[in-house]
Amino acid sequence: MSKNTVKTFVLMAAFGGLLMGIGSLFGQNGLIIGLVIGLVFVGGSYWFSDKLAVAAARAKPVSPQEAPRLHAMVEDLARRGGMPMPRLYLSPSPQPNAFATGRSPRHAVVAVTQGLLQVLDEDELRGVLAHEMSHVRNRDILIGSVAAAMAMGITFLARMAMWGAIFGGGRGDDRDNNVFGALALMILAPVAAMLLQMAISRSREYEADRIGAQLLGSGEPLARALEKIEGYARRIPMDVDPAQAQAYIVNPLTGRKVNFANLFTTHPPTEERIRRLRAHQAV
Repeated sequence: MSKNTVKTFVLMAAFGGLLMGIGSLFGQNGLIIGLVIGLVFVGGSYWFSDKLAVAAARAKPVSPQEAPRLHAMVEDLARRGGMPMPRLYLSPSPQPNAFATGRSPRHAVVAVTQGLLQVLDEDELRGVLAHEMSHVRNRDILIGSVAAAMAMGITFLARMAMWGAIFGGGRGDDRDNNVFGALALMILAPVAAMLLQMAISRSREYEADRIGAQLLGSGEPLARALEKIEGYARRIPMDVDPAQAQAYIVNPLTGRKVNFANLFTTHPPTEERIRRLRAHQAV
């Protein structure tokens, strides 16, 4: 069992325990409800995290007939890396970007945006795809996808608690307890989301860059691609949940100010990634 697989199951257990702890604030019935919600979220995040990521990007599957060049590149990289061929998706976003998701290499998805296909040349596109395929080979996509799904779930519950506290009924002690529980959830949710995202090490991006460069025999195409993507990300907004932003090769929220976005920051500085790619190239 890989290190990332172990980290994923520990993460899911901690998430379930957190929901049960929050539920216990409402008494025994709340504890049971927390357990049920925890089981639903943990199971759903494992089995459907890829679908959540794809839906958040509004991506659609793309066939070899629709994108022959893209399929040919990924097939070549899969063969070089000894990996199964992932499913390919295309997002309509004009911002150039890409991500990989899924619970295993055999259930992997690689998605690219329309902007990526328009902005990058062939070598740069191959560099981005090599990076994403490296995430698949390293099984980064499992823990990244599950952590993102859980973070989305817990922030959703926080919003529900907020509106419940504002518009909920009840009198006396019951109302006070409900408000107290809702406030506790509102405070804990951003902290929990941060802890979930901390499970995703920034070093994984450096490692995916390194292995992607090895697959191609050069880090220069990926370095050029990162320069372009970073520049466009600062000018072209992308509407994506901050919890899903960690999956992209460059943070798609780079040019936006989003509430709590800093809690979900998992990308190392793009300039440092480029420097490392080119320093390795010069050796």
